[in-house]
Amino acid sequence: MDRSLYVAMTGAIQTLKAQAANSHNLANASTTGFRAELIANQSRAVEGAGLPTRVNALGVGVGWDARTGAMQQTGRDLDVAFAEDVWLAVLAPDGTEAYTKAGDLQIDSAGQLRTGAGHAVLGDGGPMAIPPHAQLRIGGDGTVSVVPQGSGAETLAAIGRLRTVSAVPQQLERGGDGLMRARPGEPPAPAPGTVLVTGALESSNVSLPEAMVNMISLSRQFELQVKLMRTAEDNAQSASSLLRMNGA
Repeated sequence: MDRSLYVAMTGAIQTLKAQAANSHNLANASTTGFRAELIANQSRAVEGAGLPTRVNALGVGVGWDARTGAMQQTGRDLDVAFAEDVWLAVLAPDGTEAYTKAGDLQIDSAGQLRTGAGHAVLGDGGPMAIPPHAQLRIGGDGTVSVVPQGSGAETLAAIGRLRTVSAVPQQLERGGDGLMRARPGEPPAPAPGTVLVTGALESSNVSLPEAMVNMISLSRQFELQVKLMRTAEDNAQSASSLLRMNGA
């Protein structure tokens, strides 16, 4: 009975972990450039006293879904969608360089170029600052150009270039903040040529039908494991009653 209770308890814990990851994906189904987290069960031998045949199934993160999200046309000058395997460099909250597909760019009150999530966008020379302007354009190669306030279109001048890198999924690892970071020893190279399309955004790659079906499946799996724990408890109580009867 203790074995069945252990199996049910550990199974319920791993199911909750998988449900948390699935819920996180669902919550970000409309987040620009979001990449879904992947969870899978892995066999792990139980260490300690007892038979060496005991194996536990652990729900662990196995990476992220590298599929490209759908392209949505917005017509907004600051919205950009990046080519496959091209990533925008941003400043992570810990001060390190990180990468994202979120191209919903904004200019804050201090003139700092940021993503919709608030991360500072990096250029070739560091965080990009946008001076007061009458017009702004982002070229296909990531060059940012502006027409100064009070000037005509003929004064269009480049002020910098978005730092974009080329990296395949194997070169990146997903952080808890949803940003990608380079794996140790695998620094991504700058992305050359045409790297983006303006006036468009890449949506999240979370499949809502798939995530909803997974949520229902995990819920039923958790209910089954809770039922097994209750059955183990009932069996233990019945066994205790029989022992008391035999001892009477």
